[in-house]
Amino acid sequence: MDTLVNVAHGLGVALQPVNLIYCFVGVFIGTLVGVLPGIGPISAMSLLLPITLSGTPESGIIMMAGIYYGSMYGGSTTSILVNIPGEAASVVTCIDGHQMAKQGRAGPALGISAFGSFFAGTFALIALMLVAPKLASVAIAFGPAEYFSLMVLGLVVLTFLTQGSMAKALLMACIGVVLGVVGLDSITAQPRLTFGRIELIDGIGLVPVVMGLFGVAEVLLNTEQVIKRDIINTRITHLLPSREDWKASAGPMSRGTVLGFFLGTLPGGGAVISSFASYALEKRLSKTPERFGNGAIEGVAGPEAANNAAAGGAFIPLMTLGIPPNVVMALLLGAFVIHGLQPGPLMITQNPGLFWGIVASMYIGNLMLLVLNLPMIGMWVQLLKLPYNILFPLIILFTIIGVYCSSNNVFDVYVMIAFGVIGYFMRKLGYEPAPLVLAFVLGPMLENNLRKSLILSQGDLMTFVQRPISAVCLAFALMLLVAPLLPALRKKRELVALDEEV
Repeated sequence: MDTLVNVAHGLGVALQPVNLIYCFVGVFIGTLVGVLPGIGPISAMSLLLPITLSGTPESGIIMMAGIYYGSMYGGSTTSILVNIPGEAASVVTCIDGHQMAKQGRAGPALGISAFGSFFAGTFALIALMLVAPKLASVAIAFGPAEYFSLMVLGLVVLTFLTQGSMAKALLMACIGVVLGVVGLDSITAQPRLTFGRIELIDGIGLVPVVMGLFGVAEVLLNTEQVIKRDIINTRITHLLPSREDWKASAGPMSRGTVLGFFLGTLPGGGAVISSFASYALEKRLSKTPERFGNGAIEGVAGPEAANNAAAGGAFIPLMTLGIPPNVVMALLLGAFVIHGLQPGPLMITQNPGLFWGIVASMYIGNLMLLVLNLPMIGMWVQLLKLPYNILFPLIILFTIIGVYCSSNNVFDVYVMIAFGVIGYFMRKLGYEPAPLVLAFVLGPMLENNLRKSLILSQGDLMTFVQRPISAVCLAFALMLLVAPLLPALRKKRELVALDEEV
């Protein structure tokens, strides 16, 4: 009964006109960046983070969340019609989705993708409403040692799942932690790593860092690449799947939803891993696995449901523990902090309107996406023909305007440009920005919880292994660090290593 009352309270917040507008803007932009290859949700959220400062915390977070789960919808359109994933989670959809389009079945592929996404998003929201309050009540018992160990585990899992060298990923995480502690010491108020620059007293801003690493760097990389666009120009009909399509897709959608939600809640997990895992599961369970890769609708329904369920599941550790499981949630955490809020076990009780308003807005946003994706497919196809020599300069312009407006400080523009160049060379040399950004956001909290634990234990490091939850998290993190040294486990890691950024 309490849940229904809370949902009603959340709907009262979400249905306010200004929040409805922000929700619509978020899901519309999310669909747009999902459709346009080379941008992705992380870049878009980085670019639009300054805009959230102009409104209330509810409006800003609602829009940011809309961009994230909206991009999951939009990415499937590009994958099916053009064979280019608009964002990383839609890579798998290209395999069978585009083959269906070539066979004249683009309509059913797009339809089952939209309905599967809506079904998975609805399931994830219901699970979020039921699980989050219970987990938050348990998380209240967490102390500084548990939070420190959980953050260490999250960083290690992310570095384990990144593509390429794990040593490089760990190096990026260490650099991110160092960058996160620039500024005044939170306990002694002494300046650290400021090099006499007064602009660094408050630390390096999240906005210029992420806009540089993901916005500017992505543009620089994409200008080097020739993206071949094989657009399906035939008329798209029969968007409503047939009875046979529904029968073939029901199982994959259900399994993909459950699998994606579970993987989305894990530290380092996300929509990319969920979609790949769902595709592999459906191919293994199928009685005719040879159909996969040749236009099997199950290969579209499962992964699309999985990546949308994972997007909803990722909100659970952020909302209940205050720990982002992936880089997108790290950006959302940054948006919370910018607004003076701290997500965690107390947020549900101290800011119920914010929490339940965000949950309710996500369901409204899913309904909006269902309306946006099916009738407006023709418009999205026309946008795919937009020349990149027009699109990319506009992105650079928006990044400069956004960074300057967020702080009214030219220094932050220079910081953004510097991180853009650094991000470009990082990608060229095989260093991923995801661990750096997550560690940059978690760095101050990681340090504070470490120091609080040592103060409470009078400097005894054994406190981290004497507390059961902390010990389990550290043991699991140690196993993942040792795993790449073992040949068999290294080979398995290389099979599942997925790039979170495209």
